[in-house]
Amino acid sequence: MDYKKAGVDIEAGYKAVELMKKHIASTMREEVLTDIGGFSGAFSLDAIKKMEHPTLVSGTDGVGTKLKIAFELNRHDSIGIDCVAMCVNDIACAGGEPLFFLDYIACGKNEPEKIASIVSGVAEGCRQANAALIGGETAEMPGFYPVDEYDLAGFAAGIVDRSDMITGKEIKAGDVLVGIASSGIHSNGYSLVRQVFDMRRESLERTYESLGGKSLGDVLLTPTIIYVKALRDIKKGGVKIKGCSNITGGGFYENIPRMLPDGVRAQIRTDSYEIPAIFEMLQTDGDIARDMMYNTYNMGIGMILAVDAADADKTVELIDHSGQKGFLVGEVINGVKGVTLL
Repeated sequence: MDYKKAGVDIEAGYKAVELMKKHIASTMREEVLTDIGGFSGAFSLDAIKKMEHPTLVSGTDGVGTKLKIAFELNRHDSIGIDCVAMCVNDIACAGGEPLFFLDYIACGKNEPEKIASIVSGVAEGCRQANAALIGGETAEMPGFYPVDEYDLAGFAAGIVDRSDMITGKEIKAGDVLVGIASSGIHSNGYSLVRQVFDMRRESLERTYESLGGKSLGDVLLTPTIIYVKALRDIKKGGVKIKGCSNITGGGFYENIPRMLPDGVRAQIRTDSYEIPAIFEMLQTDGDIARDMMYNTYNMGIGMILAVDAADADKTVELIDHSGQKGFLVGEVINGVKGVTLL
């Protein structure tokens, strides 16, 4: 008996590392002090010496059951973008600049080419966020995961000067709410998605005119948008973001109040932007109540920012210039902390 016969192929692990090295190298920043394969990743903090009160911000998350669709379609090259996005968007939401990222892949069987494909997506997400992929772990766990399945999670660390943190404390009645478009469902609510739609490959590969001629699988696997650049460009443009809400699990109702101080309420005009067709399809096919949709999904808006009314139009312009799409979606009013959908 040996480890390979027990289900763990050490040689496959070595091959996977070799295959992923080129993807990892594409994410490097000058602050990275170690090479892949060491016991830890080292990142120089010399650059933060210019900050008055340097503050670390961090985020950790996984992809969730969106992975089931990747398994069914045997497509693994973009799911890593979701993993990075779920972590770095939270950092950016606090005003932070992501510095580095680490991933964790647990699988039933280490197939080097598949692992490398997953990591290629992680690397792409890191490039979009300008974060270095400085390490990770691939754990082969036979008997715990099916041989053709895996889980993917990650951790990111970022930095912000304390005076530049986005806290929401200064939000007041009269401020304007600016939304940044999502790319679709992103990476939350897929347990419900999988109950509504047929998850067999032939159904996922069916195309729909209402989805722009794309297949259902293509739309469901569309990666989460990484908003780091858009928020950075807004800051560089001289706009103060008073509050920022990352619309993830819990949708509008849970996430928007997280940025609000007591005594004010968010008022959202749901007709202020076009809701992507996938949400309408999901609501109709699943017979899902409107409130449940807004309590589960981003409904086409991945980030909501609170800014001074005088900065609202400029904020939208800066978002559009960054390559994303911005909308004036509502305002802040006096009232009990929460959300009103109009």
